[in-house]
Amino acid sequence: MAWAYLILAGCFEVLGVIGMNRVIKYKTVQSYIVLVGGFIISFSLLSLAMKTLPMGVSYAVWTGIGTVGGTLIGMFVYGESKDWKRLLFIGMILAGVVGLKLTS
Repeated sequence: MAWAYLILAGCFEVLGVIGMNRVIKYKTVQSYIVLVGGFIISFSLLSLAMKTLPMGVSYAVWTGIGTVGGTLIGMFVYGESKDWKRLLFIGMILAGVVGLKLTS
């Protein structure tokens, strides 16, 4: 169950990052709700996951999901560069996260 909490925490971190982008562009109450709500839920789920999983693994996986998710949202929703080097490094992050899962 801890891994499910951790994956969901990473997804809500991405939602918080989307909220950040919305706040910069629109500054509406809804944007702030997405920002704050995404991060509150993300931190809450991360703390639940860390009751079972080691802190180092939890934090690395959480930030990896957030980094990859934020980058992919930027590329496919906001039109950021889809350079092959970016995709290569995203693959390396994913390989590291999978490696951490396999070794813990």
